[in-house]
Amino acid sequence: MSVLNLKDHLNILTQLQELDSEIYHFKAQKNSAPVQIEALKTAFEQKKQKLTELDKEALELTKQKKDKEMEMGSKEEAIKKLQSQLYQLKTNNEYKIMLKQIDDSKADNSFIEDKILEIMEKIDNLKNTVESERKLLAQEEIVFNQEKAKIENTVKEIEQKLTQLETQREQLTPGIDKKILSQYNKILSNRNGLAIATVTNNSCQGCHMFVPPQVINLIKMYERIITCEVCNRILYTED
Repeated sequence: MSVLNLKDHLNILTQLQELDSEIYHFKAQKNSAPVQIEALKTAFEQKKQKLTELDKEALELTKQKKDKEMEMGSKEEAIKKLQSQLYQLKTNNEYKIMLKQIDDSKADNSFIEDKILEIMEKIDNLKNTVESERKLLAQEEIVFNQEKAKIENTVKEIEQKLTQLETQREQLTPGIDKKILSQYNKILSNRNGLAIATVTNNSCQGCHMFVPPQVINLIKMYERIITCEVCNRILYTED
């Protein structure tokens, strides 16, 4: 391979690298899109779950209220029954005992009634909270759908750009020796989309490690492809 030929190859590889860097960048963006959408979905589902839990809490309070009302109703029936039996009693002692039972039942009912009022207050407060959360969730759903659509539109734009870049790449690669292109592609896949790096101030710009002067001299001779001893990227100098 002549000196000029290899130099020309390196010039083409630098152009190819510019394209591949863009391709790598856009592909990374595209690949991150599903993760972004899933994160948005997870956050939205968590907010939905909060509302579901509030609804369950409201149902539980309603059930407790109903149970207490049934309990109070049963005690009221028991009180009526006891009161109907008062005048059937024959002794004062029996009468006193029955009155005590009635008073105790009324006290129990008063306690149950307080509990019912307490539950009703909780239900009212919870209804307000649920209503606020429902409105907030409706807004959050709009935001979620907007953000999702935005990401999906970005992906479509990226796909268009990638198609253009791949076309440009296909136009560039036929002029590169197959062995050199194969070596370049292998390094590209192993080194996060950067296969060729310039040497500046005795430093490889791919890994920023020191490049000895004798290696730089070999690069400038253009007799063969020279790679970095540390990162294995193809090296070149900007003459």
